[in-house]
This record gives sequence, C-alpha cells and structure tokens, in this order.
Amino acid sequence: MKRLFFIICNFLFIASLQAKTTVITSPHGQLTVELNTEKGKFGWTVCKGGKLIYTESGISLTIGGQVLGGTAAVKSVKQRKVSQTIQPVVPLKFSTIQDDYTEATINFGFYQVIMRVMDNAVAHRFVTNIKGEVEVKDEQFTLVPVDGFIAHYQTCGSFNTSYEEAYQHKSIADWHKDDKLATVPALLSGTDDTQLLIGESDVDDYPRMFLKTVVPSGTSEAVITSTFPKSPIEWEPWGDRSEKITKEGDYIAKTQGTRAFPWRYVIVTDSKGILEQTVPVQLARRNSLADVSWIQPGQVSWEWWNGATPYGPDVNFKAGCNYDTYCYFADFAAKYGIEYILLDEGWAKSTRDPFHGNDQLRLPELIKYCNQKGVKIILWLPWLTAYQNFDTLFKTYAEWGIPAVKIDFMDHADQWMVNFYKRVTAEAAKYKIIVDWHGAFSPAGLEYEYPNLISYEGVRGLEQMGNCRPENTTFIPFIRNAVGAADFTPGGMNNMQPERYQATRPNSGAMGTRAFQMALYVVLESGIQMLADNPTRYYQNEDCTRFIASVPTTWDETRALEADAGKYVIVAKRKGQKWFIGGICNGESGRTFQVKLDFLSEGQHRMTAFKDGVNADYQAMHYNKLEQNVTRHSTIEVQMVKNGGFAAVIE
Repeated sequence: MKRLFFIICNFLFIASLQAKTTVITSPHGQLTVELNTEKGKFGWTVCKGGKLIYTESGISLTIGGQVLGGTAAVKSVKQRKVSQTIQPVVPLKFSTIQDDYTEATINFGFYQVIMRVMDNAVAHRFVTNIKGEVEVKDEQFTLVPVDGFIAHYQTCGSFNTSYEEAYQHKSIADWHKDDKLATVPALLSGTDDTQLLIGESDVDDYPRMFLKTVVPSGTSEAVITSTFPKSPIEWEPWGDRSEKITKEGDYIAKTQGTRAFPWRYVIVTDSKGILEQTVPVQLARRNSLADVSWIQPGQVSWEWWNGATPYGPDVNFKAGCNYDTYCYFADFAAKYGIEYILLDEGWAKSTRDPFHGNDQLRLPELIKYCNQKGVKIILWLPWLTAYQNFDTLFKTYAEWGIPAVKIDFMDHADQWMVNFYKRVTAEAAKYKIIVDWHGAFSPAGLEYEYPNLISYEGVRGLEQMGNCRPENTTFIPFIRNAVGAADFTPGGMNNMQPERYQATRPNSGAMGTRAFQMALYVVLESGIQMLADNPTRYYQNEDCTRFIASVPTTWDETRALEADAGKYVIVAKRKGQKWFIGGICNGESGRTFQVKLDFLSEGQHRMTAFKDGVNADYQAMHYNKLEQNVTRHSTIEVQMVKNGGFAAVIE
C-alpha cells in the first residue's frame, strides 16, 4: 500500500510538471487563481465562482540589464494559509479587520514573486536578494479583463499631476485611442456588477505606479499595463511651491537589492463589496510608532473655500487672514465640538517663510486663544517651504504648540517625492504632529506605517467649485476612497443643481442638494474632515450643522446597504452604539429604496434623518428633517432626487 501511494504521488507530480500550472484558491473558495509556471509563459488567470474574470501576464521586474520574471523558469511554488486580525490606529471602515489569505511563494532562485489570494482580491509583489544597490529600469504586467468592462480612471497628460482630474469612463479600446496615462486606483466595471479595482500598497523607496494601454505585438486588442516616472537626478525650485526636473535617470528607482517591492493588487468584487473591502490596509505595513495616543482624528473648520469672510450680525471686525477672523472660527469650532481650525494660505508673511505670521495674525496670541477654547490649529505650507526648512520646521511648531500641518502642491510621484513624503511624515511624528497632504497622490500604505499621516487629497474635491460635479463625486467611494482617506472638504450650505450653478468666493457654492452635502460626511472617509463653509452659514442652518458636527471621522463598522458604482450608494456606519446612514446619487434620475435596519441591536432606537425636499431637484437647498422610532425590524424609505442625498443618525 505504501509503495502504491508513492507511485500515485509520483504520477501526480509528473502530471503537474507537464501541465505547468498551479491552482491557488482563496480561503473560502471565492476566487481561484490558475498559475502558469511554464517557462516563458509566467502569469495567471483569475476566476470567480468558476467564471473567468481576467488574466495577468508579462509580470517582470527589470534590474540593470536583467529581466526578473518574464520568460524565466519557475523553480518551485509553496503555499500557506494565513488568518489574523488587524486593528488600524485610524480605522476608516472597521476598527478590527479580519485578514485571511492563501499565500504562494513562487521561487525563481535569487528572487521570488509572492502572491496573496483573498476572497476578494489577488495581489503580487517581487522580493529580491541582491547585494548592494541596484537600478530598477522598469516593472511591467499585462492585465486583460474579459469582454464588456468599462474603465473609470483619472487621466493625466504626464507624470506631473495632482491626482485631481475628473474620472473618465471608457472602454479599454477607447482609452487606448486617447493615448493618455491614468493614475491608480482605477476601476473596471463589468456588465454583471463585477468590479475590478486596480491599486498598489506598501510603496516605499519606489515611484508610484501609473497605467497605460498598449497593443501587444501580433495582436489587435489593447491591454492595460504599468508605467512609472523616471527617477529625478537634478531639479530646481520653480516658484514658491513647485519644482522643475532638469535631469532624469534611465531608471525608475535606485534602491537596495535585498528588499520587498510594492504590492500590485486587483480587487474582485461587486459594488457593495468595494465599499466594505479593506485590501489596502491588509497589504500595508503595520504601525511603526510606539506611542499613538497623541494622534487625534477629527473635524476642521476651514476658511479658504469661503474666503475667510464671516458676515453675521456679530461680526464687527474686518474679515481676512487675521487674529479676529480666526478667533471667530475658533469660537464656532468650540461651540460645535470641532477639534481643529485650519490656517490656509495667507496666514504667513510669505509662503516661503513658515515661521512668521502676517502682521495682523498675532499668531502667539491666537494659539493661546485657541488653547483656551480647546481648539487646535493646523498650519498650511507649500511642500517646497517644508523641504527648505526641514531641519527646524517641526521642532519649532512643536514648541509653539501646533499639532498638525497641511502640506500642499507636491504634484509629483517619482521615487524622490515618495521618499520625501515618508521623510516628512516620520520627522513630524517625532514631534507629535499630524500631516494632511494636499496636491498629493493617492494613499499607498505610508499612512499605516506612520498613522500620523491622517489624510491625503488626491481627489477632485469641493475646492474645484463648479468643476466638482455630483456625477464625479458618486464614483469617489468606489475608486479613490476605496484605497484610503480622501480630504474632499465637504460641507457647502449654498446648494445648487448643476444646471443652475452660479457661485464664486466668498459666496462659494456646492453642486448637489443640501442632503447630498450632509451625507458626504458619512459616505466619504477621511481621518480629518473639513467643514468647508462659512461659520455664518452654519449658524444659519443650525439643524444641519449639529448633525454634521456629530459625524465621527473614524468608524468601528461599515455596512453597504445599496450600491451601484458611480450611480448611487447608501452606507451605514457604526461608532460605538450610534449608527449613521449616508446616501448619495448621481443626476440620472431620482431614486427610491426600501432600506432594512436589521444591522441595529434589539430594542427601540431613535432616528433623526435629513432627506431631500420635494422641490430639491430645482431648489437644491430644500430638505426635510424627520424623527421617528425604529427597531432592527424596521424598513425605512430612502428617497433621493437627482444629485440628491439622505443622512441620518440612529441612537
């Protein structure tokens, strides 16, 4: 019997060598990856429920003159299963995350490709063991979804981008006709609500990935592949907040030869699953800070969007970037329990000098006043100013009692700039200062290694005024927010339907209904969340302001109730014993949903809700407030007009 067993095993081993394939199955069988290990054909296919979803091939890393992966021969494949829990310092979806995956180590000799197959994603990375420093020339893969997928992506003319472009919505063939780069994350939507989110995590000492389309030799169909900015060798300042690269290397990164490279992942799920997934967190590095007690997420009263011009009957001072105005903002923040006020551009004498406030600011007095009110100050500065004053910046701010900075206008994603983000964030952490990056690329893991990195912009947000349209915003939960915190800066109280939009600072306006703007505080995720409008307008809309100020910026649990990527979303999120519901929809038409509250605990609960008024499709500021008792057996009607919303708290 033992001899027969060995004969059978030997036969199976020979058969597997002939087939040159290995099957990797996710922990609960949702996804199946068939790995092709035949020399020259390294790649894989991904199936969900037995149905082919996409193929990935041409996976390679070029170091010096040598191509790793590609046509190389696989020596062995080892698999293991992992089950663990993760507790993020700044939880945006869940305070405890279950991390289950099947890991395959594909051995090529002095390097490996590591794959993780989850029930909702497939990720891979290169791990190399080469002595000394190496020059990475390129990294590539080819991704081909089955027919019928539409791509949703931010297009950019070059690698110099702030990641704030509006989303494009095209077939891969039409994307190729445009011949434009795309940032990551990017979303591919199938006809049966299969959603593929392409992204990266644990990007360290390496450039950010971009996507492009190519038509491989000998074929006629366009496919998606990766591309990267070259590493800058020489650069010079350009104005007070930008750079001009004067010389590039012929490589994308110069880095250590013994290391793990960034994760590349494709999330495979549906619209609801995109909202609940935590793949970027699962692939990121763990927290490196011993003490995180000082990291305080929260809300911010922000003056730039509204022109720093309160105009209420209690305003008897000249408004602007001055002491009296910021004291007024601090009073507003203190009244509603808002943790921070932001001093944006204009607070300093010069954007090149981060140490001297303008003559009207009286910064030491303002800091003292805010401390007495229990309100903290965030200071804005351009990244170039931070770079040029790096040695003393955070030490000085800590001595002043400044707990947070907003750093702006990086607009680059090469290796040097990626390293600059980390250098600044790590230095800020030494002095217990949190960082909000604007003019920034999207999150890719640094925020979990250094959780004082509380948010990134990298999104078309409300500061774009008339170019911040609801049809773009409704995609954000499924693309940009799906990979991490996004500082969208919501909260406009001057609400208009897009076809009736007319607004400029200081009377800034927000497209979408009042309920749409209120719901964004629940729907969108950011460890630091702005209240963009004027305190005067918030005072005039007391009910709305009380609700907005009560919405947490971190969450214990997230439930997707209704979703169709880019069309509508309704989510429920729990913080402690309270549940908040937020819903938004695009401008195609009004929508009505019957939403079950079976996520509630037993017993009676009180719901306070804000819904679109009957005239909100024309007069977007029309809303109704309602209160009612509900239980976990209740079903509520959520009715939204075009570009409308719904917001509620249940306690």
